[in-house]
Amino acid sequence: MLKLSKSDARRLMVKHHFRPRPLPEVFTDLGSIQFDPLNPVGRNHDLVLQARVPGYKVDDWQTFAYTERQIYDFWDKKASLVRMADWPKRRIYHDWHKKSWESDVLKPYADAVPIVLAELKARGPMTSAQFEYQVHIGNWEGSWYGPKLTKNILRALWHSGEVVTHSRKHGHHVYDLAENVIPAELLQAPVLSHEASLEFLSLLRHQAIGLVRENASAEVWSFHISAKERKAFIEQLVSEGKLLDIMIDGQKFRSLPETLAKLDQPDLAPRMLFVAPLDQFMWDRAAVKHLFDFDYLWEVYKPEKDRQWGYYVLPVLYGDRLVARLDSRLKEGTWEVLSWVWEAGIQPDTDMLGALEQAVRSFKHYLSADKIKLPRGLDAGTRASWQQGAKG
Repeated sequence: MLKLSKSDARRLMVKHHFRPRPLPEVFTDLGSIQFDPLNPVGRNHDLVLQARVPGYKVDDWQTFAYTERQIYDFWDKKASLVRMADWPKRRIYHDWHKKSWESDVLKPYADAVPIVLAELKARGPMTSAQFEYQVHIGNWEGSWYGPKLTKNILRALWHSGEVVTHSRKHGHHVYDLAENVIPAELLQAPVLSHEASLEFLSLLRHQAIGLVRENASAEVWSFHISAKERKAFIEQLVSEGKLLDIMIDGQKFRSLPETLAKLDQPDLAPRMLFVAPLDQFMWDRAAVKHLFDFDYLWEVYKPEKDRQWGYYVLPVLYGDRLVARLDSRLKEGTWEVLSWVWEAGIQPDTDMLGALEQAVRSFKHYLSADKIKLPRGLDAGTRASWQQGAKG
């Protein structure tokens, strides 16, 4: 079994994730990017892309999705943007999800499904609210998708692969029939076996994260199979040499051979990056704590009085260390910094402060912000770097 030091593992993770490259290559490498609706400084998928794509600005992904049709809205770890080319390999999610929707929606309201589909076919792409057919289901009040039958049917059909997201309107799904959006060669591609689909998803998960703990939580996988089946399947991939076991300071990780080959590549020049909270780099927070000594909590759903760091805190990477935490908002063109906290033991030197200045300049461009508002209490060097970056 290969052994790595934490230092080598950190350098590998940074090289694996944050090599600057064009947007299409990011999707090839990650396979998916989690789509989250919260929008304090761009949404999660924007934040993932800005850390990898030079010059990226909020919403640059939309042309790639809804004009070029190279990615589409679907499901991975959660709601995500995924590669269009992978449609045939992701059909297993249609089967998994359809089962959970059948008992609550598709079977009890089977008569309403063809009505919704007929209206969509006749009128073309629409949000759920634009449908003429609207029925209120009282006992669905307070549910995740609300009490409207049409919206729930559309979500059931979306998860089942019969309708897809044509585009978005003010963040809402604009639905269309799958046959109008997904290329015919992908819709008509042969159905993969259960085993082939699991192999694709398992290897892609390792490719996306880089180093995956043997005991990573079920949330990291989001496969609709038992933990026992998943463990046995991944061990089979190890036995076939498609995954490799690595021991890192007492914890077993697994990785693709081609990921480990990056150990021999030159390290990236140290840069400072603001990392998305739902970035694949951060998916397994126990692994982040083990490798980077960085204990991260995403506190958006905590009451304000219970938060330690803030509402929407971005980990800050410099070189191969997570060195600070940033909580900020974009409000009417002003990037307002609510808090900046250096990690314990970090003493920023000239190089680190210069990297902060450049990071501020790049992030301001990404946000298309007009100005920056800083909080009180910043040390002089940090404040000066923010101020210089704001001038860019």
